[in-house]
Amino acid sequence: MSDIFRTRAHVFQIDPNTKKNWLPTSKHAVTVSYFYDSTRNVYRIISLDGTKAIINSTISPNMTFTKTSQKFGQWADSRANTVYGLGFSTEHHLSKFAEKFAEYKEAARLAKEKSQEKMEMATSPSQESPAGELASPLTPVTPPMENINGTDELCDTTPNSDSRPEPTQNALAFAHSPAMTKHWEAELEALKGNNAKLTAALLESTANVKQWKQQLAAYQEEAERLHKRVTELECQSNQTLVVKSQKTELNQTIEELENTLRDKEEEMEKLKEELENMNDLMEQKDTLTQKLEETELRSRVLEEQLAGAEQRLEENQEEQENFRKSLRTLLELLDGKIFELTELRDTLARLIEEAS
Repeated sequence: MSDIFRTRAHVFQIDPNTKKNWLPTSKHAVTVSYFYDSTRNVYRIISLDGTKAIINSTISPNMTFTKTSQKFGQWADSRANTVYGLGFSTEHHLSKFAEKFAEYKEAARLAKEKSQEKMEMATSPSQESPAGELASPLTPVTPPMENINGTDELCDTTPNSDSRPEPTQNALAFAHSPAMTKHWEAELEALKGNNAKLTAALLESTANVKQWKQQLAAYQEEAERLHKRVTELECQSNQTLVVKSQKTELNQTIEELENTLRDKEEEMEKLKEELENMNDLMEQKDTLTQKLEETELRSRVLEEQLAGAEQRLEENQEEQENFRKSLRTLLELLDGKIFELTELRDTLARLIEEAS
């Protein structure tokens, strides 16, 4: 059984009591898939909520998918005796699902017609059998059996080994061979024709009634055993489907986690780069702080030197002012002495003139 299309939607079923209200079968949107069963040549719609199958519908040619609103569609399954409803997030998803439904419905119709043609071709030789076969007590007889290849009812995905007999190797080989299944279906139709012929021959030969009944009971038991075996195989197929769906969901979860992990790693790389840049900035800050401290220290030293120079300048200015005062005093004294010397010279000059 292969997954050929999938989407996500909210799943509903019609209320079996009122036949009007919708009952939700999932708390949130779940995966709804189209599957192709190559063994039985049928198409199925299957949806799982965890490990529980909430949709297991076989598409038949008489089914119709109806859009009841822009985002809601429904179809009736007479075999499951219910009506399924799907609520989609967008109108596009609804339209895509409806297109696939119509496509696989047409494929189911063509497959049914081909199967009927093969059945007619397989049963045609048995209708031309000699009349002597009618009275043969050894002719295999089987009652009409419907759905010999399985049932469309939902089965439990957990097999119960105590309530079901262990299948033989021949039964397993038969159940897994599509050719043998088709051969058995053809043989079944042939046996149905022989059964009708033996029923007519029964009026003429009452001696073979007991043997015929024994053979009939044996084939009924064989048919029941095969019916149970097909049911078991369907349950195993559903189990495989559950495992595949869980595996797919786990793979999607792993991919999402890997994407999240990659995003986190990229974010960590960015944070590391920012941290490295911050460390460089801190080092630059420390260097600048140290240079600023050295500059402030040199500024304080220069201020002290400037204050000392100003003090020395003031002292020099005071000394110069005192020196100027001393020079003025000395000049005044010199002027007085020069005046006295001049007077003395004049006096001496007069004395010399008078003496001569």
